[in-house]
Amino acid sequence: MLTVSLGLVALLAVTRPVELWISRQHRRELLAHGARAIPERGFFAMVVLHVAVLAGTLVEPWLLKRESPVWFGAAAAAVVLAANALRIASIRSLGRHWNVRVVDATALGIVASGPYRFVRHPNYVAVFLELLCLPLVRGAWLTAALGSALHVAVLWRRIRLEESVLLADPGYRAVMGDKPRFIPRFANATARLAGAGKA
Repeated sequence: MLTVSLGLVALLAVTRPVELWISRQHRRELLAHGARAIPERGFFAMVVLHVAVLAGTLVEPWLLKRESPVWFGAAAAAVVLAANALRIASIRSLGRHWNVRVVDATALGIVASGPYRFVRHPNYVAVFLELLCLPLVRGAWLTAALGSALHVAVLWRRIRLEESVLLADPGYRAVMGDKPRFIPRFANATARLAGAGKA
C-alpha cells in the first residue's frame, strides 16, 4: 500500500495550496460584494493539523515498521477517495461561496443544492473522513487517532463560529435550519432525492 499512500498524500499536498488560492479569490470577490469577514483565532491550528496528519501518514509507518492489511488499507483508500468526491461536490455546489475562512455571505444567497440538500456541513464530513482514513491506508494508527481527536476539537470550534453567523440569518434558518449537521436523515434524504427526480 506504499504507492497508494504516497499517491494520496501527494494528491492532498498538491490540491490544498490550489484550494487556498481559489479560496482567496472567492474571499476577495465576496468581500467586494458586501460580505463580511469573520475573525477566527483557530484557523492556523487547522492548517498545522492538516500538515501534521500528512506528515504522520508518511513518517509513522516508516518509524514503527508497521503496515495495514491490504484489504484494510484498500478500504481506507476507498473512503479517502469517496471523501474527496464529496468535498469536490460540496465546493462545486457552493461556487463562489466556498471558502476556507469564515465569511458571512448570507446576504448574497443561500446554497441548498448538491450535498447541501441533505446536511448543513458536507464539506466538514468529507475533510474529517479524509484525515481519519488517510493515515490508516498504511497503518498509521497513532496519527489517525490523535489527528482525529484534535480535528474534532478544531472542527467543533470552527462550526460553532460558522453557525453563530449562519443561523443568525432568517433566510438561512428557513432553508437550512431543519437539516442535520453531518448525517442525513434517511427518510428526508429519500424524499429530497425523489423530489429532485421529479423536477
